[in-house]
Amino acid sequence: MPTSSAELSRQGTWRSFPFWGTGFVAALCWVAFALYSTEAPNATRDWPYTQELANLSLGFAALLAVIALLPGRFARKLRPAGKWLVVLPILLGLWQLATAKQALLPVPFFAPPQALLEVYAEDWARLAESLLHSLWLLLNGVLLGAVFGFVAGISIGWSQRIGYWVHPVLRILGPVPSTALLPICFFIFPSSWGASVFLIALATWFPVTVLTWSGVASVDRAYYDVARTLGASQRFLIFRVAIPAALPHVFVGLFMGLGASFSVLVVAEMMGVKAGLGWYLQWAQGWAAYANMYAALLVMALLCSGLITLLFLVRDRVLSWQQGAVKW
Repeated sequence: MPTSSAELSRQGTWRSFPFWGTGFVAALCWVAFALYSTEAPNATRDWPYTQELANLSLGFAALLAVIALLPGRFARKLRPAGKWLVVLPILLGLWQLATAKQALLPVPFFAPPQALLEVYAEDWARLAESLLHSLWLLLNGVLLGAVFGFVAGISIGWSQRIGYWVHPVLRILGPVPSTALLPICFFIFPSSWGASVFLIALATWFPVTVLTWSGVASVDRAYYDVARTLGASQRFLIFRVAIPAALPHVFVGLFMGLGASFSVLVVAEMMGVKAGLGWYLQWAQGWAAYANMYAALLVMALLCSGLITLLFLVRDRVLSWQQGAVKW
């Protein structure tokens, strides 16, 4: 059935201002969550920071309403998250329902969202110190593992002689979980920090090595033949042909190594360190402070998501020359 010009105009207007509808709906959902948090009776006791949580929700609702009224570049960037902005307050309301309002989940194992807000407000100093320690430990381990993995992958993929000696070690040592080497590392290294860095580096080294090796080995031989015909040296073939062609595989290895390093980070920080998110989780569990534990887990999830997003930005910048040839 043909579409009238008026309907096409309305559709065009809606596409021009796509955040209008979802923005107002999301704002109303956040207002409803704030009212539910403060007005609905609690099942067991009054939770601190309930009013503060409601105030934050109302402030966020006002911000969404302003963005919806003033569409522009920021509204267009926020459009993909529109549905999540509607669903998130509903999920928080269900969380409130199951914990503070109806006590369907047992306390203290499950706490309402305002309990996490209380942790961030009153224990932020210890949590921030743990975050900085974990970030420093993670950066050292991931950087060392990425550098050695990149060099090892290039060496194995380029030189059959090096691959003859390194490949068996890679096949034996690589699949072994890094945490299984924890007792040996704490015996060999003079400090728990050094052992933790080594374990994180090892967890990063294996996927970076394997993917870099795969990237170098999969380079089309015609590229080398053309470069040699034009008089390219061995150094040019490695740094201007092999490495650029292997970079997409290298970034896949970095993504995998970063994910593996987080699991090793938590285990390593539970053994002998005096600060860190893993240490904080163990401390919170020992004192049955489950709200603190959930707050630390949320911080760890945001940290991992932030680092992965940063790595995506670096990849898009480094591999910008591929966007016309490869579908992203």
